[in-house]
Amino acid sequence: MAQSQKNIAKGIIFTFATIVVGSGAGAASKWISNDVPVPVIVLIQFSVCLLILLPKLMRQPLYHLKSKHWQTHLIRGFAGWLSFFCFYAGLKQIPLVDASLLRNAAPLFVPLIAWLWVRAKIPKRRWLPLVIGFIGIILILRPGSAGTNQGHLIGLLSGIGLTVSMVGTSILSRTETRHTIIGYYFILSLLCSLPFGIYYRQEIPLWTWPYLLFIGVSIFVTMQLYTLAYSYAKPSVISPISYFSVIVSGILGWLIWQHIPSNTALIGALFVILAGSLTLYLNNDK
Repeated sequence: MAQSQKNIAKGIIFTFATIVVGSGAGAASKWISNDVPVPVIVLIQFSVCLLILLPKLMRQPLYHLKSKHWQTHLIRGFAGWLSFFCFYAGLKQIPLVDASLLRNAAPLFVPLIAWLWVRAKIPKRRWLPLVIGFIGIILILRPGSAGTNQGHLIGLLSGIGLTVSMVGTSILSRTETRHTIIGYYFILSLLCSLPFGIYYRQEIPLWTWPYLLFIGVSIFVTMQLYTLAYSYAKPSVISPISYFSVIVSGILGWLIWQHIPSNTALIGALFVILAGSLTLYLNNDK
C-alpha cells in the first residue's frame, strides 16, 4: 500500500512537470501560427522529437521494438497526433487558455473511453473531482456566449484525442517499455504529419526557427514526462491534475497577449484548482 501511494505521488509530480513544459510549447506555437502553417509546425515538432530519440532507439536491440500490441500503438499514435494537430489549429482562433482548457477536458472523457476500451471501472470517490472540474469548464467557456466559435469545437476534438492517448498509454505501459511507447508514437505521428506538411509547405521565416526547435524539444520532454506519469498511476487518478495547465496557460495568455479572463472564468478556474486539490486529498486518504 505504501509503495502504491509513492507511485501515485510520482505520477502527480510528473504530471505537474508535463503541464509546465507543455504550456510553454503551446504558447510558442500560438506566437508563430500566423507565419507558419499548423501542419508544418506539427511536422517539424515530431521530426525534432524523433531525431532526439533516434540515438536511443538505435542503441537498443531490434527485438526491444517488437510489440504484440501494434493495434493499440496505432490507435494511441493517431489519437495523440490528432490531439496536437487540433490543439495548434484551435490556438489560431481562440485564446491560449481556452485551447488549453478544451484539450485538458480530456479527464471528463476518460471514464467513458476506459469503459469502452477495457471495461475499466472508476472508484466512486474519484467522480467528485471530475464533476467539480466539469463545472469549472462550463463557467470558463460559457457555452452559447458570443465568444464561442469554430476554434472551440476544434479544441474539444483535441481533448477527445488526448483522452484516447491517455488510456492507450496506460494500457501499453503494462507491457511495453517507455522508449518503445514513445518511439512508436513519434514514428506514427511523423507519418501522419508528413502528407499534410508537404501539402502546406512554404518558406519558413528565419525568426520562427528558434520557436520551432523549442516546440520540438519541449514536446519531446513533455512526452517523456507524460508517459512516466501514466506508468505510475491510472488515468482516473492523474488526469484531473491536468486541469492545472489551464491556470498556467491563463497566466501566459495574460502576460503575452493580455487576454484577461472574466470574473466567471476566474471562478471556473478556482473550481479547476479545487478539483485537482481534491484528487490529491482523496488519493492520500485512501
